[in-house]
Amino acid sequence: MESDEARELLRLAERAEAAPYLDYPPTPWWYYPVIGAWAAGMIGDFGWWRESIPLFVGTLVVLIIAEIVFVTWMQRRHGSLPQPGRGSPPAEIGVEWRNYFLALPIVTVVVAVAWWLGGVLTAAVVAFVLITCGLVIYEKRYARAADAVRARLT
Repeated sequence: MESDEARELLRLAERAEAAPYLDYPPTPWWYYPVIGAWAAGMIGDFGWWRESIPLFVGTLVVLIIAEIVFVTWMQRRHGSLPQPGRGSPPAEIGVEWRNYFLALPIVTVVVAVAWWLGGVLTAAVVAFVLITCGLVIYEKRYARAADAVRARLT
């Protein structure tokens, strides 16, 4: 009897620990292209406007303010939003976080090569496509991992 009670308490504690990684509203459809466009905008700013200080600084300020507004909105929308790389996510989600961070340098190198071979516009387009598609893939994989955690903890 005590063994069953202890197991149930442990399972309850695991569910509570996993809750911030599982319980959040769905990502809106526009999130992916907005983040891709923001990254493309940063590349364009550093590529096109770096010789004109007023244009460079003005565009950079607009992009940074947009980022601050967006992150603030996301945190309010999600409440306690776990940040990749922080905390102790369930193992299934931890794998997806590691894959995400392993993909970042690959995306960076591909965008840098695109910039070198094709210029700023090519790099911005490549960044937009890779980041937008990459986020869609990451969200789908994260959802599958979250489903696996829910199944394991029920």
